[in-house]
Amino acid sequence: MAGLVGVFGGTFDPPHLGHLILADEGRWLLGLERVLWVVTAKPPLKDAPPRATVKQRVAMVEAAIESDPVFELSRADIDRPPPHYALGTLEWLAERMPQAKFAYLMGADSLRDLPAWHQSERFVAACVALGVMQRPEVEIDLDELSKRIPGVAEKVRFFDAPVVGFSAREIRRRVGAGQPYRHLVTRGVASIILEQGIYR
Repeated sequence: MAGLVGVFGGTFDPPHLGHLILADEGRWLLGLERVLWVVTAKPPLKDAPPRATVKQRVAMVEAAIESDPVFELSRADIDRPPPHYALGTLEWLAERMPQAKFAYLMGADSLRDLPAWHQSERFVAACVALGVMQRPEVEIDLDELSKRIPGVAEKVRFFDAPVVGFSAREIRRRVGAGQPYRHLVTRGVASIILEQGIYR
């Protein structure tokens, strides 16, 4: 799928090796020209606000992706007012990149929960593809999902990736408890967490 731009949205609180693996595997599977990392200022489907500030999360994403020229920070969910729904993200990007076609990258849990997303049918229609990283604990019934979101099955491209047994929540817990975490994130991200006292 040459000519595609990947869109990878999240709070990235903090960005970790699992995020990098998902983005890179999705890039390879779909043949993406680049992957835009969209830092969501205020995630609409999460009850608790992010622990790190937007400025801190942007700095951490920049540190995480700085060594990969295919990865690029996007301010789509920072430079526009909330609510920050994925459909709005794609529409904002399309206005500024009219020649681009977009593939949205997500985990299998996000695909499972897609019917709860804001205007999910329009969101799926706005994507050329959905790159979905499979997770062993998440079962997806595409036939059932297609009944709720027509056309979604044709867009889904599943891919496997090395299993990462930790989450951003676990990293935050480890930082707060004084437990090791430095090798779960890049060196630059670890430095920002340490120097700014994030998650303490």
